[in-house]
Amino acid sequence: MADVVESTEIPGVWLIRPEVHSDDRGRFLETYRSSWLPFAAPMLQGNRSDSSPKVLRGLHYHRRQADLWFVQRGKVTTVLVDTRIGSPTEGKHTTLQQGGGEDLAIYIPEGVAHGFYAHDDVIMTYLVTGEYDGSDELGIAWNDPDLGISWPEEEPILSERDKENPRLADVPADRRVPYTG
Repeated sequence: MADVVESTEIPGVWLIRPEVHSDDRGRFLETYRSSWLPFAAPMLQGNRSDSSPKVLRGLHYHRRQADLWFVQRGKVTTVLVDTRIGSPTEGKHTTLQQGGGEDLAIYIPEGVAHGFYAHDDVIMTYLVTGEYDGSDELGIAWNDPDLGISWPEEEPILSERDKENPRLADVPADRRVPYTG
């Protein structure tokens, strides 16, 4: 069975270390069971993201959608930032390693910004609690100096969207999520 624990860094983020079964044929592991996160809304859509080395995606967040990330191939440095108004960790971030031998799924609640840096060719799959809605695609600057994030690369490959994301301090309150504890 998987080891499922709440993050000690950001409340509402859950870390899932699946049980891996290996033999001479390869490996098997479960990447998701709804019973692991009984409080979460049902996962409604599955997505796959392929990234080249030095790509940084994020920091993105949603007001009406939670994510569950799992790296299928490659290694990423994942960064989570609590943007929720009134959270005890508002404006704080945590950094985790996924893939590259670290079998770790991460449940990311609404209002927690998320991004990752690809160390090599990466395949990430992720489940979400809402179908795609462009009006709920929000972001903050990956290099916001107020956040003090230490990324593995100072000049990563970014999308045009991610180059334009505002600093957290410049995001209006109506574009953020209140913390509900």
